[in-house]
Amino acid sequence: QVQLVESGGGSVQAGGNLRLSCVASGFDFTSYGMGWFRQAPGKEREFVAAISWIASNTNYADSVKGRFTISRDNAKNTVYLQMNSLKPEDTAVYYCATTKWKYATATMESADFSSWGQGTQVIVSS
Repeated sequence: QVQLVESGGGSVQAGGNLRLSCVASGFDFTSYGMGWFRQAPGKEREFVAAISWIASNTNYADSVKGRFTISRDNAKNTVYLQMNSLKPEDTAVYYCATTKWKYATATMESADFSSWGQGTQVIVSS
């Protein structure tokens, strides 16, 4: 059974940093692409960042490029999202997800992901 558990969320002031973690279990983590999405109150879920199965490729939403970094540690079955220079508009629940297919590239499409974590809340105050 696929399980994804996010952590690391919290409340920070604008300009601050947070590092989100997502620990995966129940599947061959090293063979699947991973992604981070977020959903703000009253808005649809949106893509944030993705990383390919061997970490050779990454993709980012334009709104976070240059501020967020996605990485993975296959030895720990963990994917990270380092978030720097946070803005109030980054406030959302952040979810990690795993791709439907093995050996996936850094896809940005929500439909390419099959399993999701429970989310971790990030609040950025101005």
